[in-house]
Amino acid sequence: MLLPVLFVHVVASLLYCNPLLAAGQAAAAAAYSPLLVPCPAGFSLVREAGTNAQSQTLSQGELAYISAKQDGVLPDAWSTYLSSVERSTSGSSLPPYVSEILGGNYGWTAYPRLGIATSGGGYRAATFGAGVLNALDGRNASAVAAGTGGLLQAATYLAGLSGGSWLVTSLAQANFPTIPDLVFGTAAASAAGFGGWNAEFDLFEPSNSTAVNAAYVLDLIEEVEGKHAEGFPVTLSDVWARALSRHFANGTDAANFYDTSVTHGAGIIFSSLANLDTFQTYVQPFPILVSDSYSPNENTSAYADLAYAYVPLTNPIYEFNIYEFGSYDPTLGAFVPMEYLGSTNTSTCVTKFDQVSFVEALSASLFNEYNTSAAALQNSSVYEIIEILEELIPESDIDYTVGIVPNPFQGLHPETFIDTNETYLQLVDGGEDDETVPLQPLLVKAREVDVIFAIDAASDTEYHWVDGSSVIATQERMAYFVGTYSFPPVPPDNATWLAEGLTRRPTFFGCNSSAASGAPLLIYLGNGGPPLGQTTGYTNTSTAQLAYSADELEVMLSQTFDVATQGIAIETADGWEKDPEYASCLACAVVDRARERQNIERSGLCASCLERYCWS
Repeated sequence: MLLPVLFVHVVASLLYCNPLLAAGQAAAAAAYSPLLVPCPAGFSLVREAGTNAQSQTLSQGELAYISAKQDGVLPDAWSTYLSSVERSTSGSSLPPYVSEILGGNYGWTAYPRLGIATSGGGYRAATFGAGVLNALDGRNASAVAAGTGGLLQAATYLAGLSGGSWLVTSLAQANFPTIPDLVFGTAAASAAGFGGWNAEFDLFEPSNSTAVNAAYVLDLIEEVEGKHAEGFPVTLSDVWARALSRHFANGTDAANFYDTSVTHGAGIIFSSLANLDTFQTYVQPFPILVSDSYSPNENTSAYADLAYAYVPLTNPIYEFNIYEFGSYDPTLGAFVPMEYLGSTNTSTCVTKFDQVSFVEALSASLFNEYNTSAAALQNSSVYEIIEILEELIPESDIDYTVGIVPNPFQGLHPETFIDTNETYLQLVDGGEDDETVPLQPLLVKAREVDVIFAIDAASDTEYHWVDGSSVIATQERMAYFVGTYSFPPVPPDNATWLAEGLTRRPTFFGCNSSAASGAPLLIYLGNGGPPLGQTTGYTNTSTAQLAYSADELEVMLSQTFDVATQGIAIETADGWEKDPEYASCLACAVVDRARERQNIERSGLCASCLERYCWS
């Protein structure tokens, strides 16, 4: 059990009964509390975003960002990436169209539009995803030498889910540092700066002392009481948010981890990330987080054909981006401004609801999985926290195991939107429909993404490797939304993925699909086993492991770099070696849809590369 019940309840009762403690709300509690303000004049809360591929529209903010990035940043980014590839070709000659496309010969509108999706799976997924991004980062000399560096800078979108949301959010709000600085922090970090992931502290039990852990959890709960006082439901997702904030938001380091006078990232607003200089200069890929809806009105016959789904594939998938919250699924097709998340009308608006820590918690909340029965919940590791919440923050008709957002879409599309009559939206981990890789936002036709780099670090097998389940689930979901999304064909069963080794090396999907179909080319990189013929894996830790030493993270990041740069490894008399042509083959995949748009025939090294790396 997480905490000793009697100890917790004694301390909780003292907190509840002591008026001085109730009045002396911590700075973090005030910073985490939403504010109610008059809505701006002429304010419109809901933006109808279209209910089919032909009518889909992006927000004006996103349109402006993508246009400015494509015009002002991508020319240099693609040119720099091209130089990295060309220096690592080992004498292999790329067909001219690769350098012509990436060099801007056909204009900025002809550049590939690249999206990166990084999966869920707790710290394992966050670290594996970080290792892959490090191998794509043009600031990493080793990545540049491998010929993969620069793709991160050339990416237009970066989507994260669950553990992947920790990576994406921390990277965005920390102003896009290098991956080592992100994970481990820097000695020069200011009190308000980013202190690293602080992974040596367990997310819920950071100390070896039972008393310290109990006090820590009670601090987390006290920090969310102000939100309840403002009239908003508070659940485990809020407590989880305050825990995550000490690892994935500015303001916390090892020295101040237990300091209750520090706000620990409370008050950092997701929509305010637009003010960061790396966002204002369009350096960052546009960040998107994904959350599943957990609805009392769901279609229980629409689960993925896999063993562990908790949410049907037909439930709306919600996304959070800098500018908006909502869903492109045709059953809803609507968004609200991220700045006013929590609002439900056009007279009184809510601000500060879109806390960075709360948004990433909504993408990574699995607590409803404990709530399959009263007995299962009572035997879970979080039941004691729920008991404290029930005692200190009593709420009727609220499920403490899900995330709660006031429903701004009430009354909208009653014929298709399953939660049109609900007061609140119930949100859970974005992978609970078995789509652990957040591909859906990158399949939105209006975003015109033509190549997706999918990073999969789910725990599909007994030993926490992947088996293709997430991508299979996405393919199954597409059958419910024909005409809205397009997806390249992938093997429909795990046996094929494992038998053909598709999870143990980069695999390209959609190479023989026409760009006219709207399906992007999918570059899949799974955490399917140790690289280069090694027998010991370091990247297949359990999702339940919530603390890591610096040495553990270092070896995981190092092994992930080899996974991300080995290609289809070659066995030699001296052991296994990386494919010397992989950087070129990756570049061929990146430009392939752009090549087709220019009516250029695939040729030369690119033809042989895609023959080797594509699944057909």
